[in-house]
Amino acid sequence: MNQPDDHRAAPIRWVVMGVCGCGKSEIGRRLAASLHAPFLEGDAFHSAANVAKMAAGTPLDDADRADWLARLQAEIAAAHERGAGLVLSCSALKRRYRDLLRQADPALRFAHLHGDRALIEQRMRARTAHYMPTSLLDSQLRDLEPLAPDEAGVRLDIAAAPDAIIDQILQAQGQQSPFIPT
Repeated sequence: MNQPDDHRAAPIRWVVMGVCGCGKSEIGRRLAASLHAPFLEGDAFHSAANVAKMAAGTPLDDADRADWLARLQAEIAAAHERGAGLVLSCSALKRRYRDLLRQADPALRFAHLHGDRALIEQRMRARTAHYMPTSLLDSQLRDLEPLAPDEAGVRLDIAAAPDAIIDQILQAQGQQSPFIPT
């Protein structure tokens, strides 16, 4: 078992998940830096058609997400095969999406960022260079299936400071229990 303050002992692959605007990219980049692991922005793996659909205010459906999730699964599998750490930002809204990603690495862990809808909307409105309109927040909240007790990961309140969130993830990394609610 890793000690909580020896974050580089055994590379772990993390998915920082949650609805749009919850801070996946920011927390993912910071976590990757703390773990000395590569960070992959999940949004960069969307097809142009998916981006156009979301930019137009139309939610993606399971069929739209299939190729995107397959590309992310391949990235996780490659890191797992190399024995390398990885941090990936990905909404991973539904259990079946997380199960698909976990097929690439049974030890994959999830950091589920959650928070008050008003705070998330406020953060989305403050973004200047993102295609996701605030009109899609409610569809994402409706689709969200929070981490289940049997899924390896931790649930984190986005009202906390980013450094505190990273500390909670790093502490959870050293725990053996599959799910650590906060």
